[in-house]
Amino acid sequence: MTAKQDIALDYLLDDHTTEVLFGGGAGGGKSAFGCLWLIQCSNAYPGTRWLMGRSELKILKETTLNTFFEICGRLGIRSGLHYNFNQQSGVIKWKNGSEILLKDLKLYPSDPNFDSLGSLEITGAFIDECNQIVEKAWNIVKSRIRYKLDLFGLIPKMLGSCNPAKNFVYSRFFKPNRENKMPIDRAFVQSLVTDNPHISEHYVKNLQTLDRASKERLFNGNWEYDDDPSALIAFDAIVELWRTSPDKKGNFITCDVARYGSDHTIIAVWADWHIIEWYTIPKSSITDVADKIKVLMKLHNILARNVVADEDGVGGGVVDILKCRGFVNNAKPMEERVPTLGMQTPNYSNLKSQCYFRIADRINRHVVSIDPDCMTLEQRERLVEDLEQVKQKDMDKDGKKMVVPKDQVKEILGRSPDSSDTLMMREYFELKPAKTWVVA
Repeated sequence: MTAKQDIALDYLLDDHTTEVLFGGGAGGGKSAFGCLWLIQCSNAYPGTRWLMGRSELKILKETTLNTFFEICGRLGIRSGLHYNFNQQSGVIKWKNGSEILLKDLKLYPSDPNFDSLGSLEITGAFIDECNQIVEKAWNIVKSRIRYKLDLFGLIPKMLGSCNPAKNFVYSRFFKPNRENKMPIDRAFVQSLVTDNPHISEHYVKNLQTLDRASKERLFNGNWEYDDDPSALIAFDAIVELWRTSPDKKGNFITCDVARYGSDHTIIAVWADWHIIEWYTIPKSSITDVADKIKVLMKLHNILARNVVADEDGVGGGVVDILKCRGFVNNAKPMEERVPTLGMQTPNYSNLKSQCYFRIADRINRHVVSIDPDCMTLEQRERLVEDLEQVKQKDMDKDGKKMVVPKDQVKEILGRSPDSSDTLMMREYFELKPAKTWVVA
């Protein structure tokens, strides 16, 4: 056991922590620790049932399960003598009646609510590389932890391991831990390769030769870097958005209108490509949103033709009141001027994807900027999280280019990406200039 594994084990043995995230870097002993904990628990409490999960069962069997066999071998625990593994059912059966169930926790379109786990009753769970699953899967597994708890005087315990990722593990564990706001029933223990004295020196050297983003994440445990090749916006370009710009009056307004109770209405006032004002409004009536925009229009002398609001859902009401432009996400892409070719309709799946690819390119070229004083720290962090999820869907496949749909992003973030949508809509004015727009 490493010192970091000892700390994590203390949380798993106390009487109030129900969720523990262990890891945050490569080579810190994440999988080994999770397997060891399952071995200890299933042997200490006869007849109990534990879950070993990962995003895909095939990968679980090729990785985490092999680690399990290795740990058993080190402890002198033998297959056929102390336990039996049924390859077909994916169940490890101990001689004392305890079981470890291997589970696929990937979100499949055919089972969006994880009904396959509906009748499951377990005593505890270990999810390896939990950054690869959605938060709903984590919550549903947690809700199934009730089997024989009272018999042994236990409380629900859930252990996850992961490398740094900007999804629910970031907002649920890393960020609250960093800000000293962690709920009493959760714990995060960061374990890096440098915390593991048993790791091969060659493995350490290999991590040090990785590209910058991968080295930051996997070697240094930096949660602010993402090495997903499908990401459209470079992290460095995102963090450099906040910079001062010459004082100018606003000439455009973009607004993403809240649709659901957990969403926020976001309003941005632009001076060309520089955001000078930013407002986050909890869900409110469309008239309240329209009134706020009217005040900003009057203050900056902005005409309705230079205001755009998300027209899908309740946002259409704001468009009707203001007589401004309405942004329809699934509308057809518009013509763009292509060098040497003139006006062409690009190969995008819809208008939203077209605008996201365009704004991503503009951010990467440092054209877009935001006044550092117009946002709170929380607003800035939400925008960073949103922009990191602007990714190309099915980038390895032929066909029309599109970004990952909002529903999938919401599964990852646990909320709607309202902030990035507000930036994206600024491109609408470039695709459809005011001179081509007429109010009916």
